[in-house]
Amino acid sequence: MTTEVLALSAAIAYALFTLHGWFGLQYSPPLAATIVSLLARTITLWVAVWSLGGVPEYATLALLVFIGLGILQSVTSLLTFVGLHKIGTSRSQPLRNTYPVWSAFIAIGVMQETAGATIVAGTLLVVVGIVLISWKPSVPPPGYRWWHIVYSLAAGILAGIAFPLRRYGLMITNEPVFFAAIVAVVSFAGSLPYLFISPERRGRIWQPRGILHFTLSGFFEALGALLTLVALGMGRVVVVSPIVATTPLFNLIIAAVFLRGREEINARTISGTIAVVIGTIAIAFAR
Repeated sequence: MTTEVLALSAAIAYALFTLHGWFGLQYSPPLAATIVSLLARTITLWVAVWSLGGVPEYATLALLVFIGLGILQSVTSLLTFVGLHKIGTSRSQPLRNTYPVWSAFIAIGVMQETAGATIVAGTLLVVVGIVLISWKPSVPPPGYRWWHIVYSLAAGILAGIAFPLRRYGLMITNEPVFFAAIVAVVSFAGSLPYLFISPERRGRIWQPRGILHFTLSGFFEALGALLTLVALGMGRVVVVSPIVATTPLFNLIIAAVFLRGREEINARTISGTIAVVIGTIAIAFAR
């Protein structure tokens, strides 16, 4: 498989993660979604590690990088949920999905990766397309303040930082399955304190149907994380990051098929879809 195909497969896996997460949230609250999906992701990846021969040899620095990424992912998730709560989905998601731009800045400026005009234009088209697909005008939530956008924007920046860090860690020791499992277990451990401090724990949150969908959600998230790391081990951040970011496009397609009547398709989303497709093709064929 080429880097581009792996990155595109990761985007589809993340879209399926979102779909099952949405289904699960019809039965159980976000706390159950977080715990169950992260647990399923952790189990899936560690089963993969042991199936491939167990813990491989690795450099200590690479391990520290991926432990740090696990912590970073926990913070990013927290900022994402706070942003959703403070400013709503229609405003938070476009800001959160700007991460390919930040990844490209870091990869070019710090890691000395090269990106021609085609890759830059393709990345910008992907980001613009994602914003058009994600943006849904709505009334601001109660207590909305303009500066609340900082939460979602910070989540996007941290997600952008994660891609170059993954690439850096894999350049030291290229063991994507093992390191994906490390990130998963650190993220899961970081989520456990919420079981004791969240008011949701007092209700009936462990509904069987919800757990089933969250388990499938965690499996597809694990697959997406693994495919992303394999792609980063083979290719450049400036190529992988924007292609993985096409997830909202596949969310839209899947929603149109499985959630008919629940997802708005109009001139804005069609324009965004076209921009994402053209941008992805430009990145895939750029050299």
